[in-house]
Amino acid sequence: MSDPIAELRARIDAVDEQVLQLLNERAGLAHRIGELKGGAPVYRPEREAQVLRRLQALNPGPLPGAAIVRLFTEVISACRALEQGLTVAFLGPQGTFSEEAALRHFGSAIRPLACASIDEAFRAVEGGQAGFAVVPVENSTEGAVGRSMDLLTTTAARICGEVALPVRQCLMSRVTDWAAIARVYGHAQSLAQCQGWLNAHLPDTERVAVPSNADGAKRAAGDDAGACLGSRAAAALYQLSLLAENIEDHPNNITRFLVLSPRGAAPSGRDKTSLIVSARNRPGAMHDLLGPFARHGVSMTRLESRPSRQGLWEYLFFVDVDGHENDAPVAAALGELEDRASFLKILGSYPAAV
Repeated sequence: MSDPIAELRARIDAVDEQVLQLLNERAGLAHRIGELKGGAPVYRPEREAQVLRRLQALNPGPLPGAAIVRLFTEVISACRALEQGLTVAFLGPQGTFSEEAALRHFGSAIRPLACASIDEAFRAVEGGQAGFAVVPVENSTEGAVGRSMDLLTTTAARICGEVALPVRQCLMSRVTDWAAIARVYGHAQSLAQCQGWLNAHLPDTERVAVPSNADGAKRAAGDDAGACLGSRAAAALYQLSLLAENIEDHPNNITRFLVLSPRGAAPSGRDKTSLIVSARNRPGAMHDLLGPFARHGVSMTRLESRPSRQGLWEYLFFVDVDGHENDAPVAAALGELEDRASFLKILGSYPAAV
């Protein structure tokens, strides 16, 4: 009598052998391309975005599109590492959401460089210690990450990619008795994202802002009365007990990260362009800045103001638009804007997050 489970497992084994053969065939082709490129950059953000979008479009299921992206990101990462390892800087230590964003974008076959601050991550790219940096720029509920935006005004690095990371906050501690918790460590953004939950469940507990959630996890690991906010990965890494999960006040809590490098990205077919602009101090100045985008049919997806630090009540405007700076409508709008603005800096054009 046949065993249907054994038969299905035998078919899975046969499929696994085919997948293994095809993965190695793909790796061989990628390695050959690397040889033909003769030292050209191994990471091409526009090409990788095109590959992932194409596979998502072809995917018949039952695997969801997000799973296909994760699987093939790792395949691409492993193939890329055969040519050259990438050093990627991020706000450390290990276990931060910044590290999670870096791994989501580049895959696990990288040389991670955990930095003590966002400033250090910028400097790692600018000084050549890392080929890339992944830095947080805004959160869907708490808004802009001010330090990243301030550093973008002066950096020579270019934006070559973005990551939209769903942030799921957890409460973790060495102790399991909630009554014993006297302090909760967390990055200021995370404490703000969870303030409603903390008010309801730990109203009298001190909240201690730290440089990163992973730093908070390290502190909580050595504190008999401490707990911290952070990811499941941080709980496992620092051997902390998960006391509560998904405690962010808004379920659609997403942090956007930018990928920085010395080089930009070529057009991928679905891109964004980020820039900083300042208006001249005269009536109608803002209309002058926004008008070129409307005239050339360029959609603006973000407009954020920051003090310029150059004069009282002077502001810089951070703008994201759909399209690549080499696309004709975007190029025409930027040309007009350059004539009208007192300051204009193109931060980069890059593939929109997959």
